[in-house]
Amino acid sequence: MAFLIVLAALCFLMWVAYRGYSVILFAPVAALGAVLLTDPSLVAPMFTGLFMDKMVGFLKLYFPVFLLGAIFGKLIELSGFSKSIVTATIGLFGAQRAMLSIVVVCALLTYGGVSLFVVVFAVYPFAAELFRQSDIPKRLIPGTIALGAFTFTMDALPGTPQIQNIIPTTFFGTNTWAAPVLGSIGGVFILLVGLAYLDWRRRTARANGEGYGTALVNEPAPFTGQTLAHPLIAIAPLVLVGVANKLLTTAIPRFYGESHSFDPAVIGNAAPVVQEVGKVAAIWAVQGALLMGIAAVLAFAWKPVIAGFAEGTKSAVGGALLAAMNTASEYGFGAVIAALPGFLVVANALGAIPDPLVNQAVTVTALAGITGSASGGMSIALAAMAETFIANANAAGIPMDVLHRVASMASGGMDTLPHNGAVITLLAVTGLTHRQAYKDIFAITVIKTIAVFVVIGVFYATGWV
Repeated sequence: MAFLIVLAALCFLMWVAYRGYSVILFAPVAALGAVLLTDPSLVAPMFTGLFMDKMVGFLKLYFPVFLLGAIFGKLIELSGFSKSIVTATIGLFGAQRAMLSIVVVCALLTYGGVSLFVVVFAVYPFAAELFRQSDIPKRLIPGTIALGAFTFTMDALPGTPQIQNIIPTTFFGTNTWAAPVLGSIGGVFILLVGLAYLDWRRRTARANGEGYGTALVNEPAPFTGQTLAHPLIAIAPLVLVGVANKLLTTAIPRFYGESHSFDPAVIGNAAPVVQEVGKVAAIWAVQGALLMGIAAVLAFAWKPVIAGFAEGTKSAVGGALLAAMNTASEYGFGAVIAALPGFLVVANALGAIPDPLVNQAVTVTALAGITGSASGGMSIALAAMAETFIANANAAGIPMDVLHRVASMASGGMDTLPHNGAVITLLAVTGLTHRQAYKDIFAITVIKTIAVFVVIGVFYATGWV
């Protein structure tokens, strides 16, 4: 019964998300409905002590990233930089390779360390302009961005600085370059199969006479300036964000040390505030990089940006609020579901799979799917079962690097179900609904999940790491 309650809550939230209802409203309804059916006395304590605590904690850490990312994306749009880069891209690759261009831009940003959510805000103006000029249906933009940002550069390619590739290091004693051959094979598989799928969808739409579309929502404002910036100048802020993020990630811990404290009041004897720098250094680095990117756009294109700054930033702030609240609600939902007895039933059942790598892959991707979070599902799975995974792997002669890569890649598989925060953010930013665009995101998710088992098969067949 406990398992059915968890399953019902998950299915309900996926259903309302797909139907277009607000996850901000229904995530707590789904989570607390499950608590009500499990133990009615825990509804209020779970809501305040767990759901709201996790939701507010997420906003505390990440809302500035959402806000700065949205403003950066809006300024890229107002400056005409998106149009400049798109025009150059079409001239270089041709209109038929618009999807490849967007995937490459997303991949470069995420592999450079830029947050997935920031990439969505920053790349959407480029994608909308490029797809419009190439007359590719707008509904294919989310799937294209998902392939470039949510898949191979998130957790497959060795060395990626995304959190999904960092979490396993603390459990397996590895580093982010674990299993470079297997990770590269998995990344290439995802990229090639994903591009083939998206191109098939584009060709099918063209054969049916479908173009970019009309009466669309959240369309980037057309550039009204007289001349376009040179493409190298236009892309400079994006490059700056990636480089600055990398440099600040290293410099901030060196400057502040492991922790930093300060007195919060001049008058009185308030206790000093102690900030553990290691927990926020990556977030501070992204914020600092985005501020530099915003400053660069303003420096290069002051006149066109300032003309639409007031109205443009209003819409950017609204978009950031919606995206952050959607994701934070999902985070609270996942925390409540993970605290219910039915979740333990799922975890124990998954532990019965005999093969060590398949066991880990299925467990991690299933828990990521249930919680709607790649990092959250993987953290729960590894915290509860890492010792078992390690013991089984040692018994089978499987290196820890392989465990790392399989866990990392599996986390980014079925986590992108309809209730996933990144999916909801992507659809909100692009102004599309689940009905319009989720099918392609799910297809990319399936390809990503298959890639994990391809990597496992390659390891068993060759012994490559």
